[in-house]
Amino acid sequence: MEKRSVLYGLLSFGGLLLLSFVFIFVLLRTTGHERSGWSDDDKDDKGPHIGVLELTGVIMESLPTIKRLHALRTDKEIDAILIRIDSPGGAVAPSQEIAEAVKRAKKDKRVICSMGTVAASGGYYVASQCDRILASPGTITASIGVISQMPKVHNVLSLLRVEMETYTSGALKDAGSPFRATTDEERAFFKHFVQGIYEQFVADVAEGRKNKITLEQLRPIADGRILTGKEAMEAGLIDELGNFEVALDRAAELSGKPGKAVPVFPPEKGGKLLERFFGRAASEVGHGLVDGLRDEGRQRVEARDPRL
Repeated sequence: MEKRSVLYGLLSFGGLLLLSFVFIFVLLRTTGHERSGWSDDDKDDKGPHIGVLELTGVIMESLPTIKRLHALRTDKEIDAILIRIDSPGGAVAPSQEIAEAVKRAKKDKRVICSMGTVAASGGYYVASQCDRILASPGTITASIGVISQMPKVHNVLSLLRVEMETYTSGALKDAGSPFRATTDEERAFFKHFVQGIYEQFVADVAEGRKNKITLEQLRPIADGRILTGKEAMEAGLIDELGNFEVALDRAAELSGKPGKAVPVFPPEKGGKLLERFFGRAASEVGHGLVDGLRDEGRQRVEARDPRL
């Protein structure tokens, strides 16, 4: 009886081990054989290969997007790049870094932007550097502006009879502290700081959209307001109304290579694999928990529309 139990245990362990190897094999098959995001079958298509880059959600980091852009612009089999943006913006520095990477990519290939539901603030910052911008009539875009928000808890702490003692090397070292009221000097400092970043934003948009809208024409609508895709086209912030497929066609035309566009998507990794095996809800919950923990209590200066 004891020998039989041991045998069953070994068989169960071996079965689990075999299932683990099968699972790993499937993962490798779904990611390892792809190059630059396309399958072997796609390489035989003779039309222009359009490398697709998706920029979605709040922009809090830039490196993954920059890596993808670099891979596409240095890949000799990619004829043009299409950036699909669905983002309300995000932190200033990552938005600027991605916008700069788009400018670098344009030196090698034509870069086209397709706006989804929303491409506002930092999302528009990135879009403005593309060779051509397309959006749907109802796309939410523009929101050219900068926002800084600082939570204040000193009144709550006083009710709890909790005090915070702080020692700094300079008057502005703890500027914006949530544990005390903001001074007039600090308000003036942050206003100047935010305005300086705003001027960078406006100047970069004007440079990216030169020959489409001047700096003088841009300023009246660069007050943080959101525009529809239709209004943005009338204002000169985008070039054409059209969905993702129209943007693909335009990318193919601008590539200079004849034939129908062949979209080249990135290989599915990370959250996509989690979504594939455990469902979209599990993926979203997992990413939501990580983002929530990462952003908790962080003071930010953002090129993001807080209404979206």
